[in-house]
Parts: sequence; C-alpha cells; structure tokens
Amino acid sequence: MDNLAIPPAAMRRSSLSGQEGGPTCRPIAGGGRFSLRLPPASRQPAALALGLDLEANINRAAVSGGRAALRLGPDEWLLLLPEAEAPAAALAGALPGGLYALTEISHRQTAIVLEGGAAADRLNAGCPLDLDLAAFPVGMATRTLFFKAEIVLWRQSETCFHLEVWRSFAPYVWELLGVIGREYAS
Repeated sequence: MDNLAIPPAAMRRSSLSGQEGGPTCRPIAGGGRFSLRLPPASRQPAALALGLDLEANINRAAVSGGRAALRLGPDEWLLLLPEAEAPAAALAGALPGGLYALTEISHRQTAIVLEGGAAADRLNAGCPLDLDLAAFPVGMATRTLFFKAEIVLWRQSETCFHLEVWRSFAPYVWELLGVIGREYAS
C-alpha cells in the first residue's frame, strides 16, 4: 500500500506551485494544519499543552509565537502551526483520558494571503460576509464561501486576510483573486 501513503508535508507539491503572487496576493507554502475538537472540560489542559488560548470566542483567532488557533465552533479549532510542530504528543500528555479529537489536515488545505487597501473589497466580490472593519474586526476567523469555494477567512490586520482553501479549489480561488485584482491595479 505504499502508493497510497501521503508524503511528508515538506515534500508535498503545493496546488499553487509556480504562482509567485505579488505584493497584495501570495500563496503561503508549508505549515501544519490540524482540526481539533474538544469538550469544555478538556479546553484548559489542552490550552496549556499547546500554548494557545482556546477560550477565545467563536469565530476568533488566538495567536502565539507564529502559531494560531482559529475557533470555528463551540468545540472546534483550526490549528495553524509551523511545519515541524505536531501537537499530538502534547495533547496526549495533557489529556491522558483521550477527551479530544485531533486530525492533521495539512494535505487537504493550503493558504493564500491577500493584503492591501482594497483587500476587503476584492474579497467581497465573491464573499457574502460584511467585511467592514466594524463587522469583521481584526482577529475574526470564520468559514465562508468565496464564489463556489468553501474557505476559512481570518482577518490578520486592517488590510490583511489569510484564506485557508482546500487544495483542489486553490487554483480556482487564486485565478478569481487575480481577475478581481486587475480591477484594482493602478
């Protein structure tokens, strides 16, 4: 069954390989992505083990030392970690009763960063959310759609958004961002 083995993340070819991006839109290669599900009683020990605040409100991101936990639901987080970090051992030690579910999804997703003064407007061409700063403040993160692709959208600053996209949809999202970006090029 060697032909079914998924290669290590560092050896995986990005679905946006060859795309250079630019100052306002660029693909992000590498990094580990994990889906974490926790009951309320496991949050505090898991937070200590991971060094991330897991008590943030739903649809908010907690960031610490280049790592992020995006709370997508009452018991669900998307962990974005450096490539070499794997949280399984830390969680197993902190939660010996096994009251959690951790799934690596690095093979499924890739990331795109969109930034600049028109970033929110460019996203709103295909995203139904109100991305005004008052409605979607810095640190907000949620699942949504960009045209027909499901994404996780995280506002990292006033003018910078991080999009987590399924690899199979990444070229579609990339191309649409490029088409929309031409309208804002000057």
